[in-house]
Amino acid sequence: MKENLIEYRPFIFKKVLAEGTGNGPLIVEGVVQKAGEKNQNGRVYPKKILDREIKNYKDGPIAQNRAYGELDHPDSQVINLGNTCHVVRDVWWDGDDVIGRIEVLDTPSGRILQTLFNRGLTVGISSRGLGSVKEVYESNTVEVQDDFELLCWDFVSTPSTHGAYVQPVSNLNEGLSSPVYRYDAVNNIISDIICCNTGICQFNR
Repeated sequence: MKENLIEYRPFIFKKVLAEGTGNGPLIVEGVVQKAGEKNQNGRVYPKKILDREIKNYKDGPIAQNRAYGELDHPDSQVINLGNTCHVVRDVWWDGDDVIGRIEVLDTPSGRILQTLFNRGLTVGISSRGLGSVKEVYESNTVEVQDDFELLCWDFVSTPSTHGAYVQPVSNLNEGLSSPVYRYDAVNNIISDIICCNTGICQFNR
């Protein structure tokens, strides 16, 4: 039986100038998925299955200019355009790593994501898909099965998996990033954006 398969991982990225200028949209590149390696949820994605889904994703959503993702996971298998923050422009293999080139959109959620990136705050990347799994007792892992279907990648601010928070490479400062400070900073930024746009403050500081 298929179930929702959600995976979180660090998104260590580099910025890419759009079309050779500094005036285009923010585009980032980084590892979005790994094959053949036990992840923090104890699951392993066989490379053969993931390679098939990467090809389907390139031929489908990316080629059709609709490879959207959201800011934080919804409780749905449908991508909500009202919460869209980015679009995936390309994905490719680097060994067992899947690299993604992602354009941050000028939407309300996209502007929040860009602000978080520019402030050097921690952001995670998370895949969303459907499929079944099978326990492999001898290796103490759970293997994703052939019916797996990749839906999208989302950016997440509060992943449930420990250690999935990341920061831009040039701004790593692990000694100063306590959980209380991190959440307060994110809430303050979102509050500033909402206040500027609506005049209504949503968070108590």
